[in-house]
Amino acid sequence: SEDAEKKTEVVLLACGSFNPITNMHLRLFELARDYFHETGKYKVIKGIISPVGDAYKKKGLISAHHRVTMAKLATKNSDWVEVDDWESSQSEWLETLKVLRYHHQKLLSPDPTNSTQNALPLTKPGRKRKQDPHKHDPVKKKNQSPDIKSAPQVKLLCGSDMLESFRIPNLWKLEDITEIVENHGLVCISRAGNNVQKFIYESDLLWRHKNNIHLVEEWITNDISSTKIRRALRRGQSIRYLVPDVVQAYIEKNDLYSPESEDRNAGVVLAPLQKYASDSKN
Repeated sequence: SEDAEKKTEVVLLACGSFNPITNMHLRLFELARDYFHETGKYKVIKGIISPVGDAYKKKGLISAHHRVTMAKLATKNSDWVEVDDWESSQSEWLETLKVLRYHHQKLLSPDPTNSTQNALPLTKPGRKRKQDPHKHDPVKKKNQSPDIKSAPQVKLLCGSDMLESFRIPNLWKLEDITEIVENHGLVCISRAGNNVQKFIYESDLLWRHKNNIHLVEEWITNDISSTKIRRALRRGQSIRYLVPDVVQAYIEKNDLYSPESEDRNAGVVLAPLQKYASDSKN
């Protein structure tokens, strides 16, 4: 239909530890898709779960291999949410912005294994853009080729805790937050009554780009967190109905969470804090 042609295509990208993935993580995608479809302006074409790599060094973070496998098991029955292990397979920790850029670029360029001819001309504009990150202007692209629909937007899907982590010193680079909200966009799922609006109001940067920050209210509250799941497991308590059954079975089979696993990376400084704190000293 003609209406479908006018809709902006959206890809939802969720980054995080997924340690382990829970029913709440999966609900975030459903809530965001409902929200976008209800506006009548967007069509969500894909959801991507991108677990962080081991180099992130978060306390209690078990190996990426297990976290990716659990996420894949959890999304096996989804016809639109998939797991991407590109970020987790990098040897170094990657800024969220780089992961967003990677997925944006991947949508613009066809899979090079399919056809080399198509891939060649498409890599050129990408190269230009890397030299000047501020020239990221989707309007130009439309003029170059009016016959194709504008590229899908990759939006970062997050809970309100991630949005509020923007204010933790040295956890995020200011220019990264700027580029995320300017060029991509944020979809923030917040519990009814959680004051994310106030947080945005109190930040000049977020307020300036508030049209690119989509706030989705979660009326059916869901307070499941990976931290609470791990705590229950350490105490030998049931986690059934909090994570998909396949995830629970995998955790049990591999005996994944224990007091020992929770002590992993204890006393190690989180990768971004390490990186940005040293940057600000220089």
